[in-house]
Amino acid sequence: MSTIDKESLRELTLVRILDAPRELVFKLWTEPEHLAHWWGPKGFTNPVCEFKARVGGAIRVHMRAPDGTVHPMGGAIEEIVVPSRLVFTATALAGSDGEPGLVNLNTITFDDLDGQTKLTLHVRVVKATPEAERALGGMDQAWSESFERLLDLAASAAGSGDRHIVASRLVDAPRELVWKSWTKPEHVAQWWGPKGFTNTIQEMDVRPGGLWRLTMHGPDGTDYPNESVYVEVVPPQFLAYDHRTPAFRFCATFIAEGDKTRVTVRMLFPTSEIRDRVAKAFGAVEGLIQTLERMADHLSANNDR
Repeated sequence: MSTIDKESLRELTLVRILDAPRELVFKLWTEPEHLAHWWGPKGFTNPVCEFKARVGGAIRVHMRAPDGTVHPMGGAIEEIVVPSRLVFTATALAGSDGEPGLVNLNTITFDDLDGQTKLTLHVRVVKATPEAERALGGMDQAWSESFERLLDLAASAAGSGDRHIVASRLVDAPRELVWKSWTKPEHVAQWWGPKGFTNTIQEMDVRPGGLWRLTMHGPDGTDYPNESVYVEVVPPQFLAYDHRTPAFRFCATFIAEGDKTRVTVRMLFPTSEIRDRVAKAFGAVEGLIQTLERMADHLSANNDR
């Protein structure tokens, strides 16, 4: 789940699928010249970035916020298995005595998905002073925004960016409600697809390996049968499925921004030619934007459900 346990032991798990081979994704995590380009929330830079990728190797990063404030971070590598596993401690919020107020143990696994990479991050808070409470409250959003930057960098480094259709929308609804609207057929049927479309859902088994079958009815009466298989389902933060014809992988991330939710969708196609053909034949770019708009309108009208 993407939750933080409010008890003394706090944990966070995030899952993403990156359109890049895991050897490349592992390099983006362990080579400082790459790490500096995506580490930290949206708008942050890293003027100092040291990451010695060996057991016992030191980590030193100075994260500069958009307002110019620098947030030093330290740590050390606990375990490294190229290209499948990385474990390191991260320390921050040092007091006047030099002791960190926050210590996290981060475990990252890199799984191959036929040339793509399933990335799983598990964070366990080892130590947190009362002063660290505010930082813990933003841990989920901070990591999620970092991962969005990593997703873009990985696609660029792998040369796969021209195989994507991407759209994002900030929705005025809490994440749990947004997740429900994407995973309950009685909600999905009301907003899925571009303007003017209606839907008949024959089956929606929202679990890895589960089948989703629906028929989209166009404004002109044309029916568009769709069939997909769910690949990853991680409430309430990540959803991925493989659409069968035309073939593409659909990934949706849900990032809590206060009481609102940032929904970002990535359609990943096997080739740029298929991407361009789908975009032209079905108006997929504008259609995706309209779909997210309809979702937002549906949530606005049903925000008490």
